[in-house]
Amino acid sequence: MSHIHIDKLFKTYPGTPPVRALENIQLDIAPGEFVALLGPSGCGKSTLLNTIASFEGITSGTLTVGGQSIKAPGPDRGVVFQEAALFPWLTVWENIVFGPKAQGLKPADYQDRAEEMLRIMGLADFRNHLPIQLSGGMRQRVGIARVLTLGSKILLMDEPFGALDAQTRLSMQELLLSVWDRLKPTIIFVTHDIDEAIFLADKIYIMSARPGRIETVLDTHFARPRAIELTATQAFNELKLSILKTIRQH
Repeated sequence: MSHIHIDKLFKTYPGTPPVRALENIQLDIAPGEFVALLGPSGCGKSTLLNTIASFEGITSGTLTVGGQSIKAPGPDRGVVFQEAALFPWLTVWENIVFGPKAQGLKPADYQDRAEEMLRIMGLADFRNHLPIQLSGGMRQRVGIARVLTLGSKILLMDEPFGALDAQTRLSMQELLLSVWDRLKPTIIFVTHDIDEAIFLADKIYIMSARPGRIETVLDTHFARPRAIELTATQAFNELKLSILKTIRQH
């Protein structure tokens, strides 16, 4: 069964005239799959992500997670934004455990997992630092660790590395792949960067300009685990050229 199933989803914002943001979206995402949403700015990528997170409702259609209709945000769907949105007055550790504490969980229910996420994300030496003492990449590591500590099986990532410099962005991509290899969450990754989409994802959904529709679905077919050398191969560049042509047509 699909982990995330979307059928004939439409999203229209009221107004004069109304704004059609999403049109006839159909997606089936399997548990543990890593998919990328790729398309031009304003095509509805973030809107689609927000409907899966239940930050926004849908106008019509079906949207289920694990076979259940979703009506509100929940810890099963963790969201990582372009800015980590950490609490500046809390330490790295306090930010990571804030969610479970806010849910009223006992430390015994989350401390071991939080410690594991701290290690996986390379933050063990920074547990007592405040966000202002961290680089942009390190702050994003904290944001991802915070979501994983909640036990989220689905990561909804909205251009999480878009504000980082090229070298930091690449290291974060490699770190995310290692986290995915280890934990196998379902990841929906919004990006406008074709290289990033190909390097990270199993499947790429290419969206049209507004109203956003799924125009093309591509399987990357590259073996895992992946290393940066993949981006210099002929197969990688052929797929990139094919995607560029597809996007230009729409």
